[in-house]
Amino acid sequence: MQITSRELMARLPGKVTEEWPEGERFAEAFAHGTMSVELYAPVGTDPQSPHSQDELYFVISGTGDFVSGEERMSVSPGTALFVPAGRPHRFENFSPGFATWVVFWGPQGGER
Repeated sequence: MQITSRELMARLPGKVTEEWPEGERFAEAFAHGTMSVELYAPVGTDPQSPHSQDELYFVISGTGDFVSGEERMSVSPGTALFVPAGRPHRFENFSPGFATWVVFWGPQGGER
Protein backbone atom coordinates (compact mmCIF):
# COMPACT_ATOMS: atom_id res chain seq x y z
CA MET A 1 0.00 0.00 0.00
CA GLN A 2 1.22 3.48 -0.83
CA ILE A 3 -0.28 6.95 -0.95
CA THR A 4 1.16 10.45 -0.85
CA SER A 5 0.20 13.44 1.27
CA ARG A 6 -0.55 15.30 -1.96
CA GLU A 7 -3.14 12.67 -2.97
CA LEU A 8 -4.80 12.89 0.45
CA MET A 9 -4.80 16.72 0.47
CA ALA A 10 -6.73 16.58 -2.82
CA ARG A 11 -9.55 14.81 -0.91
CA LEU A 12 -9.98 17.74 1.49
CA PRO A 13 -12.27 19.14 2.58
CA GLY A 14 -14.20 15.95 3.15
CA LYS A 15 -17.74 15.21 4.26
CA VAL A 16 -19.71 18.01 5.97
CA THR A 17 -20.79 17.04 9.51
CA GLU A 18 -21.96 18.83 12.64
CA GLU A 19 -18.39 18.76 14.00
CA TRP A 20 -16.96 19.77 10.59
CA PRO A 21 -19.49 22.25 9.08
CA GLU A 22 -16.99 23.25 6.36
CA GLY A 23 -16.00 19.65 5.63
CA GLU A 24 -13.76 17.14 7.39
CA ARG A 25 -10.10 18.08 7.50
CA PHE A 26 -8.75 14.54 7.58
CA ALA A 27 -8.49 11.78 5.00
CA GLU A 28 -7.71 8.13 5.68
CA ALA A 29 -4.70 6.71 3.87
CA PHE A 30 -5.17 3.09 4.90
CA ALA A 31 -6.12 0.78 7.75
CA HIS A 32 -5.15 -2.69 8.89
CA GLY A 33 -6.43 -4.38 12.04
CA THR A 34 -6.53 -1.78 14.82
CA MET A 35 -4.16 0.58 12.96
CA SER A 36 -5.24 3.43 10.72
CA VAL A 37 -3.21 6.19 9.07
CA GLU A 38 -4.71 9.57 8.21
CA LEU A 39 -3.59 12.94 6.99
CA TYR A 40 -4.93 15.78 9.17
CA ALA A 41 -4.91 19.39 7.93
CA PRO A 42 -7.01 21.68 10.15
CA VAL A 43 -8.00 25.15 8.95
CA GLY A 44 -8.83 28.00 11.35
CA THR A 45 -9.36 26.01 14.54
CA ASP A 46 -8.79 22.41 15.60
CA PRO A 47 -12.06 20.98 16.95
CA GLN A 48 -10.62 17.61 18.00
CA SER A 49 -12.00 15.75 20.97
CA PRO A 50 -10.12 12.96 22.77
CA HIS A 51 -9.74 9.76 20.76
CA SER A 52 -10.42 6.25 22.00
CA GLN A 53 -7.09 4.86 20.71
CA ASP A 54 -3.46 5.83 21.28
CA GLU A 55 -2.11 8.03 18.50
CA LEU A 56 1.06 9.36 16.95
CA TYR A 57 1.40 12.58 14.96
CA PHE A 58 4.21 13.29 12.47
CA VAL A 59 4.12 16.94 11.36
CA ILE A 60 4.86 17.22 7.63
CA SER A 61 4.23 20.90 6.84
CA GLY A 62 3.65 24.20 8.60
CA THR A 63 4.20 25.24 12.18
CA GLY A 64 2.07 25.73 15.26
CA ASP A 65 1.55 24.85 18.89
CA PHE A 66 0.37 21.52 20.24
CA VAL A 67 -1.57 21.38 23.51
CA SER A 68 -1.85 17.99 25.24
CA GLY A 69 -3.34 18.02 28.71
CA GLU A 70 -1.44 20.79 30.53
CA GLU A 71 1.55 20.68 28.14
CA ARG A 72 2.12 23.18 25.31
CA MET A 73 4.89 22.80 22.74
CA SER A 74 5.91 24.28 19.38
CA VAL A 75 5.77 21.94 16.38
CA SER A 76 7.26 22.05 12.88
CA PRO A 77 8.04 19.57 10.09
CA GLY A 78 9.80 16.56 11.55
CA THR A 79 8.11 16.78 14.97
CA ALA A 80 6.70 13.49 16.31
CA LEU A 81 4.07 13.49 19.07
CA PHE A 82 2.44 10.74 21.16
CA VAL A 83 -1.03 11.14 22.69
CA PRO A 84 -2.48 8.40 24.89
CA ALA A 85 -6.11 7.46 24.36
CA GLY A 86 -8.59 9.75 26.08
CA ARG A 87 -6.26 12.75 26.58
CA PRO A 88 -7.63 16.12 25.44
CA HIS A 89 -5.35 17.65 22.80
CA ARG A 90 -5.38 20.10 19.88
CA PHE A 91 -3.26 22.18 17.56
CA GLU A 92 -3.32 25.97 17.99
CA ASN A 93 -1.78 28.96 16.20
CA PHE A 94 -0.97 26.80 13.18
CA SER A 95 0.18 28.28 9.92
CA PRO A 96 -1.64 28.01 6.59
CA GLY A 97 -0.77 24.71 4.97
CA PHE A 98 -0.27 22.92 8.29
CA ALA A 99 -0.57 19.13 7.89
CA THR A 100 0.35 16.07 9.91
CA TRP A 101 0.22 12.31 9.55
CA VAL A 102 -1.82 10.63 12.31
CA VAL A 103 -1.48 6.96 13.25
CA PHE A 104 -4.13 5.37 15.48
CA TRP A 105 -3.59 1.86 16.86
CA GLY A 106 -4.36 -0.55 19.65
CA PRO A 107 -7.38 -1.36 21.75
CA GLN A 108 -10.13 1.07 22.68
CA GLY A 109 -8.92 2.93 25.77
CA GLY A 110 -5.30 2.59 24.67
CA GLU A 111 -2.47 0.30 25.68
CA ARG A 112 -1.57 0.33 29.36
